[in-house]
Amino acid sequence: MILRRDHIAGAAFVAAGIVVLAVSQDLPIGRLASPGAGMLPVLITSLMILLGLVVMLQAGSSPPLAEVSWHDLPHAAKLTAVAAVTASLYNTLGFVISMALMLFVLVYIVERRNLFAALAFSIPIPLATYAAFEYLLKTPLERGLLWF
Repeated sequence: MILRRDHIAGAAFVAAGIVVLAVSQDLPIGRLASPGAGMLPVLITSLMILLGLVVMLQAGSSPPLAEVSWHDLPHAAKLTAVAAVTASLYNTLGFVISMALMLFVLVYIVERRNLFAALAFSIPIPLATYAAFEYLLKTPLERGLLWF
């Protein structure tokens, strides 16, 4: 059997789904009429596992893994690193600051865009998102150091 790209992708989705199911077992599932906090993770990860299996079964049409170009791997590693740092600083810095910094780093440093374009993008987007969640949806986001 030739190992193909979709074999790996499907297996990754199945493995991630199993990990999320294992981690979310302490949440109450509840009943269909009164779902608990664990109902949505179980439904979504079950669907993710099922679709991962479908991707693995349909892998015959994808290119072999040996033919996959890995030239985007450094770029993907940068994006993953920025997302990991942002996630680790989210509780400390809060939503607005952490998201503004993440967007700025991604646009200006990783993608090498114009400084003013990066600032014009990375400042209003988190502010508008924060306002939408805080005032329209009445869902508080992490406030962090500067209380916004």
